[in-house]
Amino acid sequence: MGNLNNALQQLRAEQREAQLHVEKLGQAISMIESLNGSGISRNENQPTRIISAASRRKMAQAQKARWAKTRKGPQPAAAKTTASAPVKRSMSAASRKKIAAFQRARWAKIRAGQKKAA
Repeated sequence: MGNLNNALQQLRAEQREAQLHVEKLGQAISMIESLNGSGISRNENQPTRIISAASRRKMAQAQKARWAKTRKGPQPAAAKTTASAPVKRSMSAASRKKIAAFQRARWAKIRAGQKKAA
């Protein structure tokens, strides 16, 4: 067993040294790339996104419309239409009582379970 433990410790030490060596190599490569001006982006595996001219025009028009809307600001209250707002649905008193009773029963059951556990 002692031999296995020693071998395992040696392998772990070599692994740490190898990881440090790889990190140092990576730093050296990135330093040389930055000096050379050929800095490669980290997302090498991702293909570049190609957008057609028509799509770019549409995107530009949409962005201009968003900015125009932002610059325009909120409208004064008088300019709004006089249409009535949709009626909000509300719960009846009976429904609320049913839900409240259900919740009280639920919490009573939980508290009873906690008392039994304690």
